Amino acid sequence: MLTKKYPKEMCMEFYETMVRIRAFEMKAAECFTKGMLAGNIHLCIGQEAVAVGGCKALEKEDYMTSTHRGHGHCIAKGADLDKMLAELFGKKSGYCKGKGGSMHIADVTGLHSLGANGIVGAGIPIAAGSALASKIYGDSHVTLCFFGDSASNQGTFHEAVNMAAAWKLPVVFLCENNQYGVSVNIHSVTNTDTISVRAKAYDIPGKTVDGNDPFVVYEAVKEAVDYARAGNGPSIVECMTFRHQGHYCGDPANYRPDTYMEQAHEKDAIANLRKRLLDEGIATQEALETIESNVQQELEQAYTFAQNDAYPDVMEATTDVYVSDNERSVAR
Repeated sequence: MLTKKYPKEMCMEFYETMVRIRAFEMKAAECFTKGMLAGNIHLCIGQEAVAVGGCKALEKEDYMTSTHRGHGHCIAKGADLDKMLAELFGKKSGYCKGKGGSMHIADVTGLHSLGANGIVGAGIPIAAGSALASKIYGDSHVTLCFFGDSASNQGTFHEAVNMAAAWKLPVVFLCENNQYGVSVNIHSVTNTDTISVRAKAYDIPGKTVDGNDPFVVYEAVKEAVDYARAGNGPSIVECMTFRHQGHYCGDPANYRPDTYMEQAHEKDAIANLRKRLLDEGIATQEALETIESNVQQELEQAYTFAQNDAYPDVMEATTDVYVSDNERSVAR
């Protein structure tokens, strides 16, 4: 029962943020389909609960690394929809001045997001490096590392987890297991039933949970965050979830069996939380409809902002390529 464990404000916050993420992704898909966005976009529709529960377990000053499917991570961490959509449109008011686009949104000083990444598994060693920086500086920050199931088969995963475990770095490795890497079912290329069981090789905690329930995700990640902040080192948290669309926007995903989407809709986090809120008397139909309406208004305002914003000056094409004044990653 939600009412026995969580305050109403938290329940409503979870619902609103998940609705905001999905609405943003639907708008992005609409704009991409109309040919308004350059490049490909990878949507996290269906995976909202992982982003919301995971980021809620962090303190504001904690760090995060994201993935190519990372819009939801940014929004859950508190991103401004105006800047998010402007970045997708390549406009100068975007988080990366329009130069990063969908797969490279970052905001180190504000969101403490070290960025999304177009390379599978590339954010994992970045997260380990951020955690090493925290240990060297002696601060209390934890870094949350989002990655997909297929990224766990990259060498970067094993090297970074091994280093983090050996040095007891304050990092949480959060696997969003939607069961597919592009078109490849994870079980056809992995000899374990779960990804989290790989934690045994590094003698660190590993746990697999239902990634379609934001409260279950929150509890698992919070436990791992507290463990890391106390100086005990890293953990692996695996969240089983579903990717409602194909690998990229426009991918028909006909490589998946029909049962995949049947389960995905049955376990849809937003629909199920909405029902729970109503059934338990936490929210009224009117209150939830108000949240949904307000999110749509917020998104339309962001769309207008992005449309009216200017493109960066062509003379800035070579600026912001290399950074030397970022204390989190400056070469020494």
